[in-house]
Amino acid sequence: MTSTFPSFAQMVSLNRNEVKKLKIAINKDTSAKRLYHSFTKNAIGYLNEMPNPIDTIRTEGLLRGNPRKVKTQTALADMNKIFVLALQYRLTQDNKFLDKSISFLVSWASVNYPNGNPIDDTNLDKAVEAYDLIQDDLPAKEKLLIQKWLKETALAEINSKRMKPGRATAINNWNAHRLKVVGEIGYALHDQQLIDWTIANLKSHIEINLNPDGTSLDFKERDAMHYHIYDLEPLLKLAIMIDRAKGQNFYTYKSAKGSSIKKSVDWLMPYLPGQKQHEEYVNTTVKFDRDRAKNNEPGFAPGTMFDPILALPVLKLSVYFDASQFEVLTKLSNDNNFSMIIDKIKRESKRTFK
Repeated sequence: MTSTFPSFAQMVSLNRNEVKKLKIAINKDTSAKRLYHSFTKNAIGYLNEMPNPIDTIRTEGLLRGNPRKVKTQTALADMNKIFVLALQYRLTQDNKFLDKSISFLVSWASVNYPNGNPIDDTNLDKAVEAYDLIQDDLPAKEKLLIQKWLKETALAEINSKRMKPGRATAINNWNAHRLKVVGEIGYALHDQQLIDWTIANLKSHIEINLNPDGTSLDFKERDAMHYHIYDLEPLLKLAIMIDRAKGQNFYTYKSAKGSSIKKSVDWLMPYLPGQKQHEEYVNTTVKFDRDRAKNNEPGFAPGTMFDPILALPVLKLSVYFDASQFEVLTKLSNDNNFSMIIDKIKRESKRTFK
């Protein structure tokens, strides 16, 4: 199960050296200190909250306002709480934050049952990151329970009927999220079989889903930048994890037909400063897009102009590989939160370890 990983074992979350750098930034940088104050306030507040796990995550294919979707969205608020508590423990070594993060993780591991739907499971990112942060300090019984839950989630994705050849969900944005889910769990658990499966299927996904001109299968099907971005975000998260594990650079990796994640990010870039514009969903082939428009969900009406702000999740990740994009990111983003400090430390670590 365990493979040879770099001495900094954490590829999904911050490793030991990066936590040290974060502490230094908090102590020396006025802006970081101010952002950390808000972060700490949230962490302390979460100590008084109870976990709210749900047996089955259900967001995919449901319209806004659907009771099952609303229930899931309420439960998923736990994800950020789990992560904040775990990171606060690593920063302070105060066991009350560790214990609370464990209680949330154990509650989810005990109640939640994976259904092999990557659009639902992609919401577990922060729980996986939290486990990665505190796994060395978990009691044996709780650790095994959480590991079992995560492994079962990954295997449910690999063995899902939605993964079978001939199904659109085996090659569209679903598969991008599937690969990210399996990959992040593989790296968190140090499970080489999961990692090998992810990398092999990542290569085929780049070949099938991305085009040499930078467009994606999802953009062609949905006629929406929204879905091009939704495809790239999990691919970039996965590429960063692989890079942090000193694996192949999948940002620049080219498939046999010449497609790459980099080309698909570069294709997106002219739309961000407004050099190019796009009317969303005009020629979508997917009924669910039309249903959301009828449900008056913001941004889904055919002809809605693409808002460059929607590309921020991609930019925040792609700048890890391409520092030249940082200027566009700062112009587009007015974000001022603790996560940007964490992202900066990861980028700086890349330069340190390479």
